[in-house]
Amino acid sequence: MLSQTQRLTLVEQVASQIQGKIENNEWQVGMRIPPEPELMEQLQVSRNTLREAIRALTYAGLLKTRQGDGTYVCSSSVLGAVVEKVIQHTDRFESLEVRYALEREAATLATFRRSEEDLEAIRSCLEQCRQAANQQDLKAYAHWDVEFHKMVIAASHNQLMLNLYNHISEALQKTILETKDFKNVAFYHDSHELLYQAIANQDCHQAEEAVRLYTEKTRAALC
Repeated sequence: MLSQTQRLTLVEQVASQIQGKIENNEWQVGMRIPPEPELMEQLQVSRNTLREAIRALTYAGLLKTRQGDGTYVCSSSVLGAVVEKVIQHTDRFESLEVRYALEREAATLATFRRSEEDLEAIRSCLEQCRQAANQQDLKAYAHWDVEFHKMVIAASHNQLMLNLYNHISEALQKTILETKDFKNVAFYHDSHELLYQAIANQDCHQAEEAVRLYTEKTRAALC
């Protein structure tokens, strides 16, 4: 027997509105949200109600309060926050296996589904990686390396796959900073170039091989 549905409490309504601003990208990751008086005025709620809503979203992983500084957005969705927490407590090799599965499947799909715009986006990321490597800027290289993989995933035109990958991208960037230096960056650039060419030529076997090559290199670096 179904029970009678319950209306959302005021705290839940406020939390839902704030969550909506985050998930709609109105409040982006890293942004400090407006101060309490401003939010109280906008939402027409008491300080206690607002604080309860923020506390709930902090527990969910969307917000983080810094004492004496304010409250910041730390994830773009509840799913992203959960995934990030799981990854933080997952063996690095297991995380790499999940990455490999996603990237291999996305690369295969991209060989059949990619558009010219997709190829331009992937090529642009490769060029940015090359420039960062030439400038010995590892942080910039890690950023554009992640963007390269995102563009390959996007070329698969599987939105769920892209959403999942976006949620692990922060952890992925940390792995890149841990495992790459400018002694081995040429290998990754060559394997990424191979992947780009495979997608451009619609060669699914070559695409899978490119993903395998750089994944095995990363696995060796983690040992």
